[in-house]
Amino acid sequence: MAKKKLNIGLIGCGFMGKAHSNAYLKVGKFFDVPFEPVMKVICDSNAEKAKCFGDNWGWQEVETDWRKMVARKDIDVVDICTPNNTHREISLACAAAGKIMAMEKPLAMDAGEGREMVTAAEKAGKPTMVWFNYRRVPAASLAKQIIDEGKLGRIFHYRAKYLQDYTISPDVPQGGDALWRLDAKVAGSGVTGDLLAHSIDMATWFIGPMARVCAMTETFIKERVMAGGDKKMPVTIDDACAFLARFENGALGTFESTRYACGRKNQNTFEVNGEYGSLAFDLETAHELEYFNHADPISVRGWRTIQTWDSKHPYMKNWWVPGCGIGYEHWHINALADFLESLGSGKKLCPDFRDALGTQIVCDAVLESAKKEKWIAVAKP
Repeated sequence: MAKKKLNIGLIGCGFMGKAHSNAYLKVGKFFDVPFEPVMKVICDSNAEKAKCFGDNWGWQEVETDWRKMVARKDIDVVDICTPNNTHREISLACAAAGKIMAMEKPLAMDAGEGREMVTAAEKAGKPTMVWFNYRRVPAASLAKQIIDEGKLGRIFHYRAKYLQDYTISPDVPQGGDALWRLDAKVAGSGVTGDLLAHSIDMATWFIGPMARVCAMTETFIKERVMAGGDKKMPVTIDDACAFLARFENGALGTFESTRYACGRKNQNTFEVNGEYGSLAFDLETAHELEYFNHADPISVRGWRTIQTWDSKHPYMKNWWVPGCGIGYEHWHINALADFLESLGSGKKLCPDFRDALGTQIVCDAVLESAKKEKWIAVAKP
């Protein structure tokens, strides 16, 4: 039986545009989803870049004006993979046009923009999704199951790290197509919105909202050359951030992120400690989840390594035989499969704009706390 087609318009030909294009190509090959994504239009202001991208990935048409694409009656879903400072304008236009939206994180430049976007999307009544893809790592989804089943009991501690090293050289420029994340006018913030947004989303998905935070940030290299030129300008993003959190359920949290952890390319970790046991995860060994069960007999009690590549683990029945792991591109496919399933069932299976607003509010509170050097209450989404 032929599946209903869902026409996709993707804005942005960068790194995430590749990841999402691959997901649209592959999702129907591995998952029995209720819709067939049609890669209808790729949009980028650079016509040559968009044409090459579209030819390579199989997009049917090319557009350089996102407004024209959004206005098209034959586009069902708009996938927004553009820099953060464009999210508000594009999403408001999509909401006015009655489009389903998929959005790269973070949601917006700040919570004020995010609230406006959520209001418009919810008024339009169309589903939204934000690509917090690390939720869809099988080990992370298994951790969520274990927590929800009560196997850890009351949660006492949550600790997270997200470490990279790609800006450690003072010769790395700021701005431009490749390094816009180092330009606060485009990104909104540095590691807080780019990296810690993932950690915050994961933490609140696991154990609930944060009540207040206390943070510090640092910018280690104060000036960098602007991309495409030789003029040095002040660096206005946060290179590193660490914060404490009190969750509404009483748990304590510690979070750390930096782009100056020499040797760390993309280390994203969490550890959860509860009254009955603990969980630990490191993205650098993404197919493994560490689990400690205090109820085990003392003679065999200890951390066990669960290799999440069996068909009983989240998503893995759709992939390879046991023992064959999956990687970064597959987590996006898992996320897209959930989104398409939610469109068919009407059930909420993915983080939406309101969830992402909750994360944005925490990010704003973290930055405010670092600036004021005091505890800041986290507002409600």
